[in-house]
Amino acid sequence: MAQDSAPQTPAATAPAAEARSLLPTIVPALLVGVVTSLVLVGVSTAAEELQDVLWQGLPDALGVGRYSVLWMFVMLVATGIAVGLVVWKAPGHAGPDPATTGLDAPVLPPAVLPGLLLATALMLAGGPSLGPENPIIAVNVSLAVWLGARAFPKAPERGWVALAEAGTIGALFGTPVAAALVISEALAGQRLKGQLWDSLFAPLAAAGAGALTIALVSEPSFDLHLPPFGHPGWGDLLASLVVASVGAVLGMCAVYAFPYVHGVFRRLRHPMLMLPAGGVLLGALAALGGHLTLFKGLDEIAVLARDPEGWSAGGFATMTIVKLAALLVAASCGFRGGRIFPAVFVGTALGLCAHALVPGVQPAVGVSAGVLGVLLAITRQGWVSLFVAAVLVASPGILALLCVASLPAWLLVTGRPHMQLRADGTAVR
Repeated sequence: MAQDSAPQTPAATAPAAEARSLLPTIVPALLVGVVTSLVLVGVSTAAEELQDVLWQGLPDALGVGRYSVLWMFVMLVATGIAVGLVVWKAPGHAGPDPATTGLDAPVLPPAVLPGLLLATALMLAGGPSLGPENPIIAVNVSLAVWLGARAFPKAPERGWVALAEAGTIGALFGTPVAAALVISEALAGQRLKGQLWDSLFAPLAAAGAGALTIALVSEPSFDLHLPPFGHPGWGDLLASLVVASVGAVLGMCAVYAFPYVHGVFRRLRHPMLMLPAGGVLLGALAALGGHLTLFKGLDEIAVLARDPEGWSAGGFATMTIVKLAALLVAASCGFRGGRIFPAVFVGTALGLCAHALVPGVQPAVGVSAGVLGVLLAITRQGWVSLFVAAVLVASPGILALLCVASLPAWLLVTGRPHMQLRADGTAVR
């Protein structure tokens, strides 16, 4: 009895106290996750509707080929002019220079957000090679902080930022795993209160809500349905090592060129010069690479994957270089967008080029390794790169190859400049 009535030690009560502190975060996290995913769905749906008008209805009405060289050039220049007007006239100039931002978005004043959303939707519909991730994360973070501060004035701002980032990443990739990996990498080296999962608890709830909301309304899938991949062999290991390393080197070429290309556009000073000039260059690149090198790239990689034998090695190589150049130009001249999704196209085209050059390189191995290498260079996010490369190929055997292939690729990129600039135009390291 004496033992039963003995006072509990702090160690025994700590888990219950932690649970009581985590439980109140669930409802706000779920709400943030749902709202962030709905913002993404709204912008994506509006952009898709506008894209159908611009690239199907309008050229059909004018009797112009939908993806003729003339129409691609006209549309990309027009998109540069339209986005340039928004950046010029909208409050806050539609957010900061996108070359200076990454997945860790700044908190923007509410007045800036409509212009940023409009510039993003116009970009997605018009064809420049950028994805929605950076601006949508910035919008969601800013909304969460603004609304959260009014609903819960004592809650720290950083908590709302983490919830919004997690909810948006979960929605973008259709799974909370992606958000957990990004946040775990961000927390590395930080002093944590409690265990890692204490810090991940609320963001994971937000990411889960975001992913489930997207699944209910749009059924996202990254699986490219490439030819089946069985047990990995020594040839597959060699192929993954080589292709991932080549992808990393190719990506680093764009990273090193980024400050110089951005500097050229920066000399134009005005968005009504920078963005139309970017549209002209993107139109010329589209004429070289074809219509598959337009847009953020997810629908287009599905087209490539459906027919891995449909293009020659030269055709795949051309699309690889053109898409990488288009990503570099679009990110440098001021279009509001992220770099992950077009980088996935670059890696996919590179992997299929390797298959076309050496038929023994299985498409699944080439694509996943190519995406891994390019993403490591462009994003410097190891877990996200591994995750995206793996989900493109629904095969458990590919993960072991990618883990090994990531090692030489990481050695090629670590300690080098990132594809993100400081306000003075110098590269982040």
